[in-house]
Amino acid sequence: MIRTERLVQSFLELTAIDNPTLHERALSERLRQRYAALGIALEEDGAGTIIGGSAGNLYAYLPGGETLAPILLSAHMDAVAPACGKKPVLHPDGRITSDGTTVLGADDISGLCVILEAVTSVLEDGAPHRPVELLFDAAEESYCTGIQQFDFSRLRSKTAYVFDLSGPVGSAAYQAPSIVSFRAEFTGRAAHAAFSPEEGLHAIKAAAEAAAHIDCGRVGDLTVNIGTITGGTADNIVPETCVLTGEARGFDHPLVLRKLAEIEQTIRQAASRFGCAVRFTTETLCQAFRADPEGQAAQRFRAACASVGLESSLTVTYGGSDNNHFCLHGLTGLVVAPGMNSCHSCQEYTSADELTRAARIAEALIVSRK
Repeated sequence: MIRTERLVQSFLELTAIDNPTLHERALSERLRQRYAALGIALEEDGAGTIIGGSAGNLYAYLPGGETLAPILLSAHMDAVAPACGKKPVLHPDGRITSDGTTVLGADDISGLCVILEAVTSVLEDGAPHRPVELLFDAAEESYCTGIQQFDFSRLRSKTAYVFDLSGPVGSAAYQAPSIVSFRAEFTGRAAHAAFSPEEGLHAIKAAAEAAAHIDCGRVGDLTVNIGTITGGTADNIVPETCVLTGEARGFDHPLVLRKLAEIEQTIRQAASRFGCAVRFTTETLCQAFRADPEGQAAQRFRAACASVGLESSLTVTYGGSDNNHFCLHGLTGLVVAPGMNSCHSCQEYTSADELTRAARIAEALIVSRK
């Protein structure tokens, strides 16, 4: 049986632990202790060493009914800054916030606690259940750098439920975009801006020209953004260098890549006009996924919601998550809302009711028979 008081206390305890990206060690150790008390050994991999962090990914396999297919339940251990010195506040109406000086960390401690409570409840009740894999990763907020180091050959599941979606409990995302970042490094020639400006090649003007000709916002079926532009060393020097960065997102990965090729062409034309050299690079941070909204993963999710009296809703998200990488490695997955709102801000919040409802969904997935 899901116990709200225990769930809320777990949430308050874990959110009070500092867990900025690459510094998840204390939270990782506490999770291992909590699961050890249930007889479950969370094994840590070497991802932390590879990515320069304090903790690796945590994995466990919980055996279940031999005739039932295993499922993977996942959440991440890190939070965006400011994630140190968090002081969760439980309000009389059941709402939980930070004290306003930090994020709350519901993204994604809500997911961690919902899964923990669901597993605890199933084991306490001795309920028959399917095999379950647990995977809690480090450094998700830095575009999933932790999970990218995981040995996916260890997984037995073909279906994943990633508890890491903002929005109402009962919702799950079946589609998410590719996210491809770009970086353009313009190199011109420095000169004194008053004594010999004609000898300079203005890297900032070249970058500004490029930025002016790159459509941003919603561009057809994509989104495009220029996020930073930095350059120059002093007001009286023609800037020799300037760096422009941005990203493109879309549900069609080849279309995103074609847009990046167009952006590169625009950037090179601008550089040429001002006599500058330019180095253009891209990085695929997440590759798009789409699960069948009528497939087994979605049907099981709907059934789980219905079994605990909740309406379900399948949606799309414009954010990346670990599920992008699970799907890239052959799993079918949904990103499930565990109770997190106004994420990545000091106004982040959740509630005891939301956490309880999400835990009931997780429990229903574990004991599902189809």
